[in-house]
Amino acid sequence: MTGYGLASTDHENVKFAVEIKSLNSKFLELNLKLPRAFSDKELLLRNICSKEIERGKVSVSINIERSEENLKGATINAALLSKYYKQLEEINIQLGANSNNLLQAVLNFPEVISYSDEDVNENDWDILNNTFIKALESFNQFRLAEGVVLKTDLELRIKNILQFFSEIEVLEPLRIPQIRSRLNQFLEDNVGKINVDQNRLEQELIYYIDKLDITEEKIRLRSHCDYFIETLKSKDANGKKLGFISQEIGREINTMGAKANDAQIQQLVVGMKEELEKIKEQLLNVL
Repeated sequence: MTGYGLASTDHENVKFAVEIKSLNSKFLELNLKLPRAFSDKELLLRNICSKEIERGKVSVSINIERSEENLKGATINAALLSKYYKQLEEINIQLGANSNNLLQAVLNFPEVISYSDEDVNENDWDILNNTFIKALESFNQFRLAEGVVLKTDLELRIKNILQFFSEIEVLEPLRIPQIRSRLNQFLEDNVGKINVDQNRLEQELIYYIDKLDITEEKIRLRSHCDYFIETLKSKDANGKKLGFISQEIGREINTMGAKANDAQIQQLVVGMKEELEKIKEQLLNVL
């Protein structure tokens, strides 16, 4: 959800500029800065941002730069300033206080300095609104371009997970004979081959092997990966949905690792986890 958009419009010696920036966030966190003259439009702009941007820590900065002849700055009430100054000067003389900073103090008194609001009309708002829309379009184009890169990377990560998974499928059938062989060898070494009850051993093996079976996890993992790719190709905003699917993928990978009982499979599971963590990091950037 990182993005950047900038647009400006010059009209009758007035420059309207809008800048939009965003960083990753699970929700929409909007910081909107606009001139006081357009404060009544804040709710409207927030609603547009909420609809168009959806997620991210967003900063929207709106500025209006006027030429010198169009500026309306501060006005000093000279009569009031003079009155305050004389009164303070008399008090200072009576108290024997320092009079060096009297003018600075008087300037902070109420109504000594007044600021006139810039005059705006509906035409100014139309120009500002059009500039805002252009900045928003630029912002969304930036995110779309980034989205193409993210899509390619996410597809690669899922492909890598499925590659590890294919290697696990090759190794997984070899586990059972190895487990059977290790148990047989263990019993023969400790109780003697003649004392091993083969029927009881087979019963225990069936129970033990059933606990290590990952057939269900393999089916679900492949299904979740296929669903992830299918959802990734959708034109809708599915960032949260992809996040949920990645959690399910992680659940199956963790279960396979817990049931693996094989060093090579465990190494492949670690590889899948690494790819999944990269997916989760990138999904913070997906709407």
